[in-house]
Amino acid sequence: MPSLLNSHELAAWRGLLQVHARTTHALDAEMRREHGLSLSAYEVLMFLGDAPGQRLRMAEIADRVLISRSGCTRVVDRLVELGLVIRCAAEDDGRGAFAQLTAAGAERLRAARRTHHEGVRRCFLDRLDASDQLALGDAWARILADPAPKAAERAA
Repeated sequence: MPSLLNSHELAAWRGLLQVHARTTHALDAEMRREHGLSLSAYEVLMFLGDAPGQRLRMAEIADRVLISRSGCTRVVDRLVELGLVIRCAAEDDGRGAFAQLTAAGAERLRAARRTHHEGVRRCFLDRLDASDQLALGDAWARILADPAPKAAERAA
């Protein structure tokens, strides 16, 4: 039977969840108000804008944006409707599908990126000093360097 979390473990875990929820909620509201984009839609544009050729496979987008594949499809469909992204087939793989940023998408990304960065600073980074930021960055890197155990490994 697993042991209960002690008070500082619980504070660390709950704090992570609460800060994430509050920050993403604020950023999402600001992105919708200022640019007509959900935070997930902005992130799709951001990853496409930073990718070679400004295009990525749909599966890569879903993994990076941290939404389900069906959720990713809905976000990309909406971006296609807005003319910010196009879908294209992979030349080397008839089954693969790419999303690619359009010129209008690149322009919307440029405008939204400044808003996003300002929001991240205001809602999160400005509340931490440089040593806090370094400590968090180091902690996240350690956690992310060790892949999460698969369900079968946890059950054993």
